[in-house]
Amino acid sequence: MKKFILLCFVLFLTGILYKYSDGIKDRIKEISVSSSEQLINGEAGVLMDENSGEILYAKNANERLFPASTTKILTALIALNKGNINDTVHIGDEVTLREPDESSAGLKPGQSLSLKVLLRAMLLPSGNDAARSVAVYVAKKESNNPQMSSKEALDYFAQLMNQEANRLGAKHSHFVNPHGLHNPNHYSTAKDLALIAREARKNSEFREIVSEEMYKDAKHTYYNRNELVNRGSQNYYQGANGIKTGFTDQAGYCLVSSASRNGKNLIAVVLHSTNSDVWSDSTAMLEYGFEEKYASK
Repeated sequence: MKKFILLCFVLFLTGILYKYSDGIKDRIKEISVSSSEQLINGEAGVLMDENSGEILYAKNANERLFPASTTKILTALIALNKGNINDTVHIGDEVTLREPDESSAGLKPGQSLSLKVLLRAMLLPSGNDAARSVAVYVAKKESNNPQMSSKEALDYFAQLMNQEANRLGAKHSHFVNPHGLHNPNHYSTAKDLALIAREARKNSEFREIVSEEMYKDAKHTYYNRNELVNRGSQNYYQGANGIKTGFTDQAGYCLVSSASRNGKNLIAVVLHSTNSDVWSDSTAMLEYGFEEKYASK
């Protein structure tokens, strides 16, 4: 009887210690994330495990900020889901809806190119003209209304963007255009953009495009603005394979990046950083993920 009582006491004590140990682990994790909040200088950032979706690091993760051209990740995702990569896209007057000094792929009305090339014109040199053409193509195809005006098509596409964002759980975002030029009603968060990027990276065509340093064919040459994937850049990061840069005066410098090492896949988002810090912020998070988070598991 005494042995039975002693055994029950030991099991009870073990349960308490186990729960206490878990509490310590959770507290250590909280302290680790809190103490690393100065890991980046940008206003907001998120580091996500691409495989599991776990957030490994966060700073102002749900703060609404302007995403600039990182918006084009969502535009590409919708185009790949609803379009055909081999479709020929006819460029219309949507490419003339330019703002001064915006990024452009140099598209002209009357041109025709495949969606496969058009997506590269949008994602590599960050052509806003290409983003408008992608949006108009998708809207006309999805609505089954080829006579839709460019403005109607762009408005229709914005609805698709918000529907897709909501489906993915990016509930702190609202989009009004396919390119990310400033609009007070066009905003997102670091966490929402990580969710969108994770979904986009499930598509092999998307992964291929955003990892390219350059695309060249007989008619087109496009260079990737993401210095993390450029082996000739001082900001090159070993294992980087995407994703998208962004900048406006209001958004500051933004970057959604991805990298893979030893079977581990990470997505990092930096919003409202500076021209130099956006690269160091991104690499700091990626290093934190690979060196500290995974090393401790």
